[in-house]
Amino acid sequence: MNLNTSPFVKWAGGKKQLVDRLRSRMPEAYATYYEPFIGGGALFLDVQPHKAVINDTNKQLVNIYRQLKENAEEVIAAVNLLDAQPTDVDRYLRLRVAYNQKITANELDAECAALMIWINKHCFNGLYRVNSKGLFNVPYNNRTGGASIDENNLRNIGILLKNNDIEIRQGDFETACFDISPSDFVYFDSPYIPISNTANFSDYTKDGFSLEDHKRLADLYRRLDSIGVKAMLSNHNVPLVYELYEGFRIEAVDVRRAINSDASKRVGKEVIVTNY
Repeated sequence: MNLNTSPFVKWAGGKKQLVDRLRSRMPEAYATYYEPFIGGGALFLDVQPHKAVINDTNKQLVNIYRQLKENAEEVIAAVNLLDAQPTDVDRYLRLRVAYNQKITANELDAECAALMIWINKHCFNGLYRVNSKGLFNVPYNNRTGGASIDENNLRNIGILLKNNDIEIRQGDFETACFDISPSDFVYFDSPYIPISNTANFSDYTKDGFSLEDHKRLADLYRRLDSIGVKAMLSNHNVPLVYELYEGFRIEAVDVRRAINSDASKRVGKEVIVTNY
């Protein structure tokens, strides 16, 4: 049964607009689908594999997937409760404090999931950014009301996660692939390599994603290739990608940049790297 599912959060680097092109480049057959940087999960939610391992370093994001698998109705009810009142900057900041208290206390429950979803719809540009203490610090986007979720979408994601063999992991991308086999397929949607030389390597966790991490990812890609794993990766169309993935098939594709404060920079190119 093909469920109608789509990303429940706006996420930097989200691949909703690239899904058709990514899917068309996937291998026809594989055993287990791996996605070590799940993010908003656009490709995963489109492909809907029967057996998969999904992972992210962001604990709060992973918690949403786990809560939806466990009890989507509880998450839906909690978001609807947050949506029941009109919002202004004071209420947004109060709820942001409540969310950060959950982060500090490591309370990964349905309420934490609901707060993250709600805040994602009410924060500036849908950014997920934390400070050095790991606390969310994105300002308000002036949205006063409206639904923060599509109830049926969350319900269907819960069904997809529960009714299939989907393992949800939280941690480093390399660790997430520890048990991958030659018959499996992996899609890497890692944090972007900066387009300009003056930009900083950064991620949406306090630890960041450094140049060394990108080199480590490229090393992992080559190791997986050497044992026969089919691998696909996407990133910005920048020289470093061609350097790191020299020898593999690299295709440039046009994209729109949904998250950029400068509207003139919301166009660009990305690359899709495959080893098959």
